[in-house]
Amino acid sequence: MTASVEVGSRIEDFALPDETGTTRTLTDLLADGPVVLFFYPAALSAGCTAEACHFRDLAAEFAAVGARPVGISGDSVERQQEFSGKHTLGMPLLSDADGAVRELFGVKRGFSLAPTKRATFVIAQDRTVLEVVRSELRMNTHADRALAALRAHQG
Repeated sequence: MTASVEVGSRIEDFALPDETGTTRTLTDLLADGPVVLFFYPAALSAGCTAEACHFRDLAAEFAAVGARPVGISGDSVERQQEFSGKHTLGMPLLSDADGAVRELFGVKRGFSLAPTKRATFVIAQDRTVLEVVRSELRMNTHADRALAALRAHQG
């Protein structure tokens, strides 16, 4: 039975390499404010590119609420680096090659072309989940709803 992370869940700390190979922990990522952790199926695919670029395009708005988007998928560090560079994403992209963190969040699928469910988790500094966005097809809804949740939380 895979864990299911819902609003109000507390997230355990984890560590994964980012697109530069630097190990990042959730604690470090949360040091400056909330984190919007968005899981995507595959770097450089059309849908994931649209989703990540929308997060990128809203960077100033996320910064205004003190939050930071962080992408995560099962892609290798090298592929994340290529994805980030090609689209100048400017945010950490974590490589969850063994699927442990995807399992933790309940977004790991069995054998399939898309081993990761597209889902976004807004995590407060105390590691509590403020919002969960699950949509496989509407790419922009992830960043939009995350931002709305952060603004509501701030107010």
